[in-house]
Order: sequence, then C-alpha cells, then structure tokens
Amino acid sequence: MTIDTNFDQQHIWHPYTSMLKPLPGYPVERAEGCELILESGERLVDGMASWWCAIHGYNIPELNEAAINQINKMSHVMFGGITHAPAIDLCKKLVKMTPEKLEKVFLADSGSVAVEVAIKMALQYWKGKGSNSKNRIAALTNAYHGDTVGAMSVCDPVNGMHSLFSGFMPKNLFLPAPPLGFNTPIDANLVASWRGVLEEQHTSLAALIVEPVVQGAGGMRLYNPQWLVIMRELCDEYGLLLIFDEIATGFGRTGKMFALEHSKAVPDILCLGKALTGGYMTLSATLTTVAVAEGVCNSEAGVFMHGPTFMGNPLACAIACRSIELLTESPWQQIIKDIETQLNEELGALKGMAGVKDVRVLGAIGVVEMQQAVDVGKAQETWVKSGVWIRPFGKLVYIMPPFTITKAQLRKLTSAITDFVHNGAEG
Repeated sequence: MTIDTNFDQQHIWHPYTSMLKPLPGYPVERAEGCELILESGERLVDGMASWWCAIHGYNIPELNEAAINQINKMSHVMFGGITHAPAIDLCKKLVKMTPEKLEKVFLADSGSVAVEVAIKMALQYWKGKGSNSKNRIAALTNAYHGDTVGAMSVCDPVNGMHSLFSGFMPKNLFLPAPPLGFNTPIDANLVASWRGVLEEQHTSLAALIVEPVVQGAGGMRLYNPQWLVIMRELCDEYGLLLIFDEIATGFGRTGKMFALEHSKAVPDILCLGKALTGGYMTLSATLTTVAVAEGVCNSEAGVFMHGPTFMGNPLACAIACRSIELLTESPWQQIIKDIETQLNEELGALKGMAGVKDVRVLGAIGVVEMQQAVDVGKAQETWVKSGVWIRPFGKLVYIMPPFTITKAQLRKLTSAITDFVHNGAEG
C-alpha cells in the first residue's frame, strides 16, 4: 500500500510545522534496529531515537513479545478503583531505581502531563499545609518542560517557543540559568542573585522546577551538576519544593541512570517519560515523597485532583517493565561511555570550524551549535540523501541516538554532520 504523502501534506499537521508551507514528510514504512526504512527502501540511521525515546532501537523482539502477551490479556482498563500487575510491577521498579525517599508514583500519559501533575502536586501540597499564597512556580531561563498550558508556563517566556501565549499563561518566576559547561565553576554572584530573588519572592512560590544537568529543547545546554545541590539548599532554605524534570534525561541518556545522580541532590518530585517504554508507547510517571503526598491529601479536596483516562495503561506499563529490564540487564554504562567517547572524538573535531559556535557532549548526547540558524528542510534533504535522520532546531544540530547503535552507524551520523559543517550548509 502506497503511503499517501499528498494527503499528508494537505491535511495532517505535524509538530512545529506550518500547514501553509509544510516541510516534506519522509514516508517511513517500517523500522528495525537503529534504522528507519522508507517506502522507497532507503535506510536511514536514526540519530534522534524518535525524539530521544527509542533507546533500544526499533522492532525489538523482547518488547514486541511483552506487547503481544499483554494485549492478549487486556490493552486497557480504567485505573479508578481498579489495579493490575503491569502497573504494580512498573511502580515497584521505579521506586527501587530512583532515590529512596521517592515512594509515591503517579502514572500519566506523556511528559507534558507529568509536568502538569508535578506542578499541581506542588500547588495542592501547599494548600494542604494551610498556605494560600504559594501559587507560583520558579523555573530557569532557557527551560523547556512541555507544550500543555501548565508546562508552557514554566518554559522560558522570552527565548522559548511559547512566547506567543505569554498573555494567557500564569506569570511564574524565572531565575537566570546556570552558565554553560558541565565543568564550568560555580558562579558565586549568580548564587547570590538567586538567593536575593528567593528572599524577596519565596512567600508566593510553591516550587522550583528544573531539567537537571541538561536543558533540552531550550538550547541543549549542559551545566555543572553542583548547581543541583545549590538548588536543593536554596529550596530548603526558602521553603520551596524541588521538581526535577528528567523526561529527556532519564534512563541512561547522560551516562547515569538519572541525571540527578551526577550530584547528591534529591528532588521532592521527579518527572519521567520518553524512554520509559523504549519508544513503544506514550507513558509518564511523576514520583514524590510521603511528605508531599500527605500534604496533597490533607488539602480541602482530600485527594489529588488529577486522573487521566489512560492512567496506568496496562499495555504501556508491561512494555515499560520489559524496557527497564533490557536496559538494566545490559552493560549500559559502558555502552553510553563508548558512545560519549566516539562523539567527543568525531564531533569534537568540529570545534573552531567556520560556522560552528560550540560543540558539547554528555553521555549519548552530541550537540553542534552553529553560528546561524539551520534551514531544517534543506538540511534534512541533504542528510536523507546521506542515509541518516537528523532533526535540527534553531542553531542546533544534535544527535541522541539509540543506545544500541553500532560504531559504524554512529560514525555515519557524525560524518554527515561533519560534511554539513564543511559545506557551510547552515542555511
């Protein structure tokens, strides 16, 4: 059956794409391993892991089997008043693998919803503690936390992608982001600036939400993990809950199982998603402490006021359980270290090249920041001809491949980026 790309162009709205001038939609017929296979038969090495979630690659026998076994029992039942083994098994795994004090798990549909849940938990917690003034959230500039309204309200309001909606969203507080660089020393002046703002504003603030170590869609910015410790100390000092958004960084992407492990800081609320199911199903989890759960349930409502229709979806939970097992049973730390080494060698060589502003690597994340914005359509056309799939945004050309990628496949991706830079094709 031919894929009707003409209908697609005329009627189907793709993410961050104009319906008036749509970008080409390359027709993928199937996927296996680390490759996307187009209708034409061309094979593209996937450098994006389908927006960072397909950590095992595609068409994985163990995950296929988990899906088939579960769908033959039940694909979905409501979670209100009902429970089931896949959800229980998944939550056991999540409680065991995350910091000890994170004991309570709320399952939802997507990363954005996990952030919504975290924000609502924080706000309702303070209601339960008898404080009606703590009704704002603090976040960082360059932050990105999702596309739903609550999540948008804690994304960078000036440099982020949601400034169009600024008049509609809640007015939250934004602290200057830590300076770029995993090993950049702590800036005492910035710490003092944060402290001054929190001293003045803390009575209205319920929580601080951050992406630990890696700010993703807000610029692929890496920063010193010691900032997480400072955030924890300041939140304790000024009475804010601390929320870590690990939707992009969780499950090994940065070289640690969770990015928070680069420091000793532990949040009050943790958001997980993307790689949770290995890219098979949409699913997210928001974990919190006994203290936060008690505060939430001591509020006037007496319950947490959230309940997605597909909460605890058995099919997604069963696949997530098997995906976590595949990851933890593999030598994933060495795998990520090897990917990081190769990215440093092959992308690091681009530092100082004409048109390149910066190159940064952490774990299975490789970023080349260009001096000028990249023409997405032209760049992707070039890369598809080279047999790779890379999706840039703004000035950033980056790859976050499946962990199962071979050295030869990764070299094909980095070579395509290298050729792109050498040809001065930033658009």
